[in-house]
Amino acid sequence: MARSGDRTSGEGGRAEGTQDERALYIISVAAELAGVHPQTLRIYERKGLLRPKRTSGNTRRYSERDIERLRTIQELTQVEGVNLAGVRRIMQMQRELERMHQRIRELEAELSRRPIAVPGRRGGTEIVPLRSSMVFRWEEPSP
Repeated sequence: MARSGDRTSGEGGRAEGTQDERALYIISVAAELAGVHPQTLRIYERKGLLRPKRTSGNTRRYSERDIERLRTIQELTQVEGVNLAGVRRIMQMQRELERMHQRIRELEAELSRRPIAVPGRRGGTEIVPLRSSMVFRWEEPSP
């Protein structure tokens, strides 16, 4: 579990320091901002849906990102009717999707730095037809 001295957040592993990642709110304030009971936050933490930072005295501290996450959980459970296991899975898929989007951006950047190979040019690439070495029963092998 992430502690207040850690350099990464509990979810997603991003470095702390941006406005929405600083753990500022105690549990009662976070619960009020998200419109839930403080006990609900403890349940979400036990279920692995939320990982607030901790002070040296082990007090939970919530960031703006945590509050947004709480609001998302509330939207999914109260409006969409998703149970907590479903919420956990949806959030895992959202994180995975974001990682894939980031990887695509990295690969696109790498491709943009490479020279484009033009078919037929010296040092380029060519598409060469390849005859199949497979023979199907209804075909005769070609000479």
